[in-house]
Amino acid sequence: MEILFMRIFCAILFFLCGPALLFGQGEFQFENHKEKIAIPFQLINNLIFIPLEVNGVTLNFLLDSGVDQTILLSLDDKEAVSMHSVQKIKLKGLGSNEPIEGLRSSNNILSYKSLVDRNHDVYIVLDQSFNFSSHIGIPVNGIIGYNFFKNNLVEVNYDKKKIIVYEDANKARKKFKKYVTSPITIERNKPYLMANIRIDQEVIPSKLLVDLGNSDALWIFENQSKNIKIPQINFEDYLGKGFSGDINGFRAKIPSVAIQSFRFESPIVAFPDSVSIKSVNKVVDRVGSIGGEILKRFNLIFDYPNQSIYFRKSRSFNNPFSYNMSGIELQNDGVQWVQETMNLQTVNLDNTADPTANNAQNDFKLKFILKPIFSIASIRKNSPAEASGLEVGDILVSIDSVEAYRYSLQDINNLLKSEEGKWLYLTIERNGKPLKFKFQLKSIL
Repeated sequence: MEILFMRIFCAILFFLCGPALLFGQGEFQFENHKEKIAIPFQLINNLIFIPLEVNGVTLNFLLDSGVDQTILLSLDDKEAVSMHSVQKIKLKGLGSNEPIEGLRSSNNILSYKSLVDRNHDVYIVLDQSFNFSSHIGIPVNGIIGYNFFKNNLVEVNYDKKKIIVYEDANKARKKFKKYVTSPITIERNKPYLMANIRIDQEVIPSKLLVDLGNSDALWIFENQSKNIKIPQINFEDYLGKGFSGDINGFRAKIPSVAIQSFRFESPIVAFPDSVSIKSVNKVVDRVGSIGGEILKRFNLIFDYPNQSIYFRKSRSFNNPFSYNMSGIELQNDGVQWVQETMNLQTVNLDNTADPTANNAQNDFKLKFILKPIFSIASIRKNSPAEASGLEVGDILVSIDSVEAYRYSLQDINNLLKSEEGKWLYLTIERNGKPLKFKFQLKSIL
C-alpha cells in the first residue's frame, strides 16, 4: 500500500503477520441501474479524499490506487461505527521498526448513494499516531484502493474534482476516444505502467506503480545495476511515516519522464533510502512509483478489467514542478476560540429625534469561532527555516502579518513552495512567548 504522512502519505506496504485469515470480499455494484455515479472529492497536497458510508456512518477516505485493502485509521469526532467479525492481526510496511497491531473485520457495507459493496473487508489500525488528519487539515478516517477500482470503470476528473464510476464499461469506453491509452498490469492488486525516465544522459524504461496515494511526482528506487542513481545535486529529506517507522531519503531533479506521448521536463523525484524500503516486497522489475504531482496533470480513466489507463491533459498539465523550499512541515495541532467583531448598522426609529441628524448608528457584536492551530512538526536540516532559528513545536501565530488561522493548511503549504527568493515573516509562540523570524525561500535543486 502506498500512502503518505506529513507532506506526503509515503509508500506503505501492507502485510499480514502471523496466521493467514481468509475472508470473502465483495464488490461495488449499482443498485438502481444508473449509468454512472459522480462522487465529489477534495484535492489536498495532490491527494484525493472522498466520502463513503461504512455501516451507515459517513467517513472521509483517501482514494489510493497503491493500496490493496481498505483501512480505517481514525474516527475523530465521528459516532461509533459497528464493525463485524473482528480478529486481531499485525500490520507491517515501509520504515525501520516492528509491525503494529491491528484488526480485520468482514461483512461490512461500504457505499456512496446507490454504489454499494455489501461484503467488504476492513483493516483497522489501532495505533493513534497514524492519525493523518492533523497533517492534511481535514478529517481522514481511512484509505480505500483496489476494491474500489477492480470491477468498474473509474474516471478521476481533476478539473471537475469528481470521481465518476460507470456501470456499463463497454458503453463508457466509447466516450474516451480522444484519450491516450496506456496498458497496465494488475499485480498484487495494484496497477503498474511503463514509462521512460532519463537519469543523466540515459533513458531507462521503467515499471512504475500508479499511486494516487503518493503526493510526489515520482519515487525511484536506487539501483546501481540499472544505472539508477541519485543525481549529484540533491538534498536529504524526511519523506514521511510508514506503518513500520519513518521514511527518509533524498530529493533531486531528473532530466525528464515520459508516459506514452506525454513528456515532463525536470520533475522533482524522491529517492527513499535502503533502510526505509527494506520491507518492500516489490513486484518483478519495479523501479518506483508515479504519484499525484504528475497524475493530477491528467484526467484519468482507470480500467482494471481491460488492464488500461486512459490519459487526457488536465488544466494543470503545464504547471511547473515545485517543492517546499522553507524546510518546515506544519501540522494542525488542535483548535482555538477566536474572537471576531461584526459591525451592525442600525437606524434610530425615535420620532422625536432631529430629522436633519444622521440616525444611522454603528454597533457591533462579538462572535467566537473555532479556528485551527498550526505547529511545526519537523524541520529539514540545512534549510532556511533551520537557519532562522525555528524549532519543532513552535506554534505559528502569523505569516506576513496575517493571522495563521486565516489560512488553511493547504494554503500555507502552497505559500512555502511559491517562489524562490520570497521573504516570509513569521510570528511564532514558544513557551508562551511571541517571537519573530524571517527567512527567504531558497531552492537547492
